[in-house]
Amino acid sequence: MRVRVVFLALCAGLMSLSCSLDNRVEVKSPNGELKYELHVNDQGQLSYELSVGQAKLINESKLGLEATQSRLSIEKVKIVDKKTVEVDEVWNAVWGQNKKIKNNYNQLVLDLITSKGLQLQLQVKVYDDGLGFRYKIPEQTGIDSIFITDEKTEFNLAQNGTAWSIPANFDSYEMLYQTTKIDEVKGANTPVTFKTNDGVYLSIHEANLTDYAGMTLQNTGGTNFEANLVPWPDGVKVKAKGSLLTPWRTITISKNAAGLVESNLIQNLNDPCVLEDTDWIEPMKYIGIWWGMHLGVETWTMGPKHGATTENMKAYIDFAADHNVHAVLAEGWNTGWENWGKARAFDQQTPYADFDFDEVVRYANAKGVELIGHHETGGDYIYYEECMDKAFSMLRDNGIRVLKTGYAGPMPNGHYHHGQKMVQHYRKVVEKAARYNLMIDAHEPIKATGISRTYPNMMTREGARGMEWNGWSEGNPPEHYVILPFTRCLGGPIDYTPGTFDILYKNRKEYTKWNSNDKGNSRVNTTLAKQLALWVCLYSPLQMASDLISNYEGQPAFEFFENLPADFEETKVLAAEIGEYYAVARRKDENWYIGSITDEHARDLKIDLSFLKGDKTYVAKIYADGEKASLENPTDINITELEVTSNTELTVKMVAGGGQAIEIVLKH
Repeated sequence: MRVRVVFLALCAGLMSLSCSLDNRVEVKSPNGELKYELHVNDQGQLSYELSVGQAKLINESKLGLEATQSRLSIEKVKIVDKKTVEVDEVWNAVWGQNKKIKNNYNQLVLDLITSKGLQLQLQVKVYDDGLGFRYKIPEQTGIDSIFITDEKTEFNLAQNGTAWSIPANFDSYEMLYQTTKIDEVKGANTPVTFKTNDGVYLSIHEANLTDYAGMTLQNTGGTNFEANLVPWPDGVKVKAKGSLLTPWRTITISKNAAGLVESNLIQNLNDPCVLEDTDWIEPMKYIGIWWGMHLGVETWTMGPKHGATTENMKAYIDFAADHNVHAVLAEGWNTGWENWGKARAFDQQTPYADFDFDEVVRYANAKGVELIGHHETGGDYIYYEECMDKAFSMLRDNGIRVLKTGYAGPMPNGHYHHGQKMVQHYRKVVEKAARYNLMIDAHEPIKATGISRTYPNMMTREGARGMEWNGWSEGNPPEHYVILPFTRCLGGPIDYTPGTFDILYKNRKEYTKWNSNDKGNSRVNTTLAKQLALWVCLYSPLQMASDLISNYEGQPAFEFFENLPADFEETKVLAAEIGEYYAVARRKDENWYIGSITDEHARDLKIDLSFLKGDKTYVAKIYADGEKASLENPTDINITELEVTSNTELTVKMVAGGGQAIEIVLKH
């Protein structure tokens, strides 16, 4: 690791309010391509600009915070000190798309003071692939409670272009992405992704969201966006004691779509791992009692169609043991589902009468299969926090290492899902789970902002319109899958739960219209080969094969999931264009796994295998759309094998809504 610090003091090293540095300061990326300029105008307004090469990417954009106490508002500032730091290091991830992550940036720390005597800092880190900046109000005399009413951070894009966004929403991320002009985006949840008319790709997001309100973006005219924080019920956006440190406001930048995916900016802007022991953290593949409820053939509650019974769990455990699947999830195992929507509804410790918890644990242990716990809260985070210690102890004491959480319901006391109170709650869950050696899969979560670096037991989360929407709506369109890697997935792993083989639900005996979103035309809008490819394309260290196990029995295509690792060491994006196509290769040891997917258009891609070792021969097993495959005939699949080397170029043929999965194994 190389670190170089340059300290520039004022007035022969003495801090003084009567003197200040020049009102314009800049910091460049290590390769010199990105330039972030900060300046203070004659009225004391702090703002920034961002350039890529000789071209402006972000025009002058204001910076600032507003508070209930005028002294704590960031206005009429002076630059009183600056420090620059150069960092070039590599850190090892506990798990992830890449084991080794380069962390190379130039940092600028500006000490500022307002006309009312408030001391504050602006911290900036500029990488070759983007940047992050954040505000800090340090502890100082006379500062006790801080109440932020607005954040004035702007992102004033210099050009129009194309945007991929979901509307700003304080409670949900489960929406389809819209492809529009940048100036047509009225508001957006982050990450939001843009391609300028000059062909620069960028994504605006935040990193290390720890104790602050979630940020959405609001269009204030043309291509200018301003941070719009999710409020508390009383309208205050952020509450702090003594000091304040905001999340990093991030801009990931690339000359192509692939570079957005390959960037590690969000993780790098989080703190290093704080856990002394991470040996218990282990990526897994899993199946579970879940999809049947969304189809309506099973229920979460007890009754004739109850899914989570002892007998059914044993069948899933048997299947997992026979097919190299590490773990089994059961939703609806515990009492409370019949009281959904009521306060203190869910009991995360008492099983239903037809679910023998002790016997299921014993049987799974005997079969060498892990169990995944499930805690639904219905949104009642207050009661859940009261119960967490006992519920977590129950899991730990029974050897259960993974917990899926759910918050499908309104928050108590007028809170929003994405406000500061819930950000604090989700962090509390992850921190407490670490003390009980539990890995977390969060559904209805706060957005992913890279905290898996700090707490690597934060494995994966939903935070998108996922597979279940295919069970009771018109389904997610083919382009949805080729937008997610460049938007939602830039924040962190996604538990999309792919792997539906009964794509047209031909094997469903009955249908229960339990959800008002149902339009009677539910299906999955992909081919079978694309479902296999999604296990590679939509990265998660907890990866689910989500269908009923009866639909996997006797299906040769399931061998791809059986052989697929749960963790990888290296990732390469092979071909990418947002909303059109995506091909990615991931390595585990000597073997590679490739997923390729397309939108509603049939497409051929050329895949260069030069990343293979030059002196080795491999065997590629290819799971391709069959000759008769289509969205009307989605399960036609062609499975072939051939020898390949680093000189091989494969042609990937995909039908509309299709895909292809490839397992490349070193030949011995």
